[in-house]
Amino acid sequence: MIPIVLLVLVGLVVVVALFVIGKYNGLVTLRNRFKNAWAQIDVQLKRRYDLIPNLVETTKGYLKHERGTLEAVIAARNSALSANNRVSSNPGDPEAMKALSSAEGSLGGALGRLFALTEAYPDLKANTSMNQLMEELTSTENKVSFARQAYNDSVMAYNTGREVFPTNIIAGMFNFGPAELFSVEAPEQREAVKVSF
Repeated sequence: MIPIVLLVLVGLVVVVALFVIGKYNGLVTLRNRFKNAWAQIDVQLKRRYDLIPNLVETTKGYLKHERGTLEAVIAARNSALSANNRVSSNPGDPEAMKALSSAEGSLGGALGRLFALTEAYPDLKANTSMNQLMEELTSTENKVSFARQAYNDSVMAYNTGREVFPTNIIAGMFNFGPAELFSVEAPEQREAVKVSF
């Protein structure tokens, strides 16, 4: 009689262990998906950060009297790049993600002011290099938007997976913290940067 009870207990322990392992592996998979989704955003943001100095350099000769705007664009770009590097080291850090959202908002506003200024300069609008940069920037902005949506979907799946019962117990035991969505802070930044030439 004792061996049967012992077999049942061992069987129960094995079932519980397999359940915990399965849930743990599921959480790791979801976490890796949102980290991969962040890597896709990171690639596009870095591409955009690389385009901005070229854009500023191209406009510098035309916008000599607008030095403050050009400096604001570079400062916002540098701030966003720094915040992006912080998030890239740990995509699950909610504070880093909030700082990036804010920095990206400032960068979008500065670029918007730059684009508004370029409208007043017909020679700049006709510049081939400027047109190519604007095309690349527009394409990159679209890719960032798609990558952000994929990232937010992955974060939502991860957060839901770690919050549902009984997985929330396993998430707590193994320190699976929440991930932060990559959202836009200011309402005016919900619109894509308008590029028109």
